[in-house]
Amino acid sequence: MKNYINDFLRLFFPSVCLICGNALLTHENYICRKCNKDLPKSHFHLADNNPLNQLFWGRTNIDKVVSYLLYTHGNMVKHILHALKYRNQKELGFELGKRYSQELAEISYFDEVDWVIPVPIHAKKLAIRGYNQSEWIAKGICENLNGEIMPDNLYKKTFTSTQTNKSRYQRWENIENTFDLRDANALENKTVLLVDDVLTTGATIEGCANTLETIPGITVHVATLAYATN
Repeated sequence: MKNYINDFLRLFFPSVCLICGNALLTHENYICRKCNKDLPKSHFHLADNNPLNQLFWGRTNIDKVVSYLLYTHGNMVKHILHALKYRNQKELGFELGKRYSQELAEISYFDEVDWVIPVPIHAKKLAIRGYNQSEWIAKGICENLNGEIMPDNLYKKTFTSTQTNKSRYQRWENIENTFDLRDANALENKTVLLVDDVLTTGATIEGCANTLETIPGITVHVATLAYATN
């Protein structure tokens, strides 16, 4: 009965693919089958040495870095990130995080993750947006991994301006010493997966990792929804 009701409602209020704008079928969520098939996946989790690991060499102590999608200027990932951050489509983050975790669960590398930690946003920005998109991605990732989400331990203590249009050095300078922990002892000798929406220069991830690596015995992995390749 529920499916019949949903099909009836779709006749008058059709759900559309956020990428191509075509009406979604009953079994499709957010992205139609065609666009989903065309998503530019990175498959970085299958490579022993991928470009994202190299991005942080000599900068901070991160064990493994992976991203689900490749974001180039103007490609379909732009629509995903815009909907996630600016159109209140937080459930989209959960859906894509869940899809990605199905692929991550197929390899053993992330079996030992104890905690999944979303990159935090400042309380002021949280009040404006109403949600942290990275936390919703992290919730989805937890669906198929052993780790549990820890959303409140790592926090952003300093309000910073947007990273958009800043150079690599300006991004690093903007984010330096802006993160802190409420309970570092809870992460001693643990393996954590740090989750963010998009990785560009890596300044935000580096700031978080530098805070986490002060904890004895910690191992830090990183997973992002997208990697901006230019």
